Amino acid sequence: MRVLITGGAGCLGSNVIENFLPRGFEFLVIDNFATGRREVVPPVAGLSLVEGSIADASLVDRCFEDFGPDLIIHSAASYKDPGDWEEDAATNVTGSVNVAKATEKFGSCRIINFQTALCYGRPDRTPIPVDHPERPFTSYGISKTAGERYLLSSGLPVVSLRLANVTGPRLAIGPIPTFYQRLKEGKSCFCSDTRRDFLDMEDFISIMEVVMREDSPTGVFNVSTGESRSIEDVFNAVSSYLGITPEEPPPVVPPGDDDVPEVVLDPTETERLLGWKAEVGFEETIGRMLAWYDRHGISAIHSHLSEPES
Repeated sequence: MRVLITGGAGCLGSNVIENFLPRGFEFLVIDNFATGRREVVPPVAGLSLVEGSIADASLVDRCFEDFGPDLIIHSAASYKDPGDWEEDAATNVTGSVNVAKATEKFGSCRIINFQTALCYGRPDRTPIPVDHPERPFTSYGISKTAGERYLLSSGLPVVSLRLANVTGPRLAIGPIPTFYQRLKEGKSCFCSDTRRDFLDMEDFISIMEVVMREDSPTGVFNVSTGESRSIEDVFNAVSSYLGITPEEPPPVVPPGDDDVPEVVLDPTETERLLGWKAEVGFEETIGRMLAWYDRHGISAIHSHLSEPES
């Protein structure tokens, strides 16, 4: 299978390549390296790279025409600067439109889209069912939701995975790498008074094995454990792993104006329709992530949230 993957140098995209390239899949990566890492897409057999932005329609068209993909994985996303609305709109909205138009023009094959759980905004209830109204309110959430809607309205076979906090190799966003790095450097930490669900990369790859099949159902799916964990739980897991006992517990601060108190997805319909279920528990998930940092370190930490006021 020939797979065109946008954002293939990012955390999710690179893990997909790492897991499926040895199985005989061929990949063409489009990435502008705004947050992706060049070293994770080396010049090896079966893996090609085009550097550039998916906001460039002519570049996207050329990649589709030259490569002739059997499957599209739309992993590219702009999120690192919450104030850069223009870049978020260019990548997350215009880029998604370009992917849909090129797919229609050159192949009409299946598109797998990676969507943020922030599409739901501040939910009425948790765990959040997949039919919950979409109410995004940040640049990242708004633009990703607009991009998803364009894809779903294209008439093409689209699978949109609304993802929990996927945790695994090269993760460079969120509380896990932040706590790990700051605690190792002897710096203080704080915990936002928020709750999230954390999904191990192994479980993410297992659902990709399902949705990459041509006969798998299309539509929108919540991908999560459905288990709610506080950011303080994450801090405690990281400090315990490192064997560090802070003199004072970290302060727990209210979520910022651009944050959501609880984002925990209900995977019930996904489990029913796809026959998939997350298997790796929270403690093992965090432990695997921290062991990876021990071996490989942390190159950068990004966030779609604004810096808290001091």
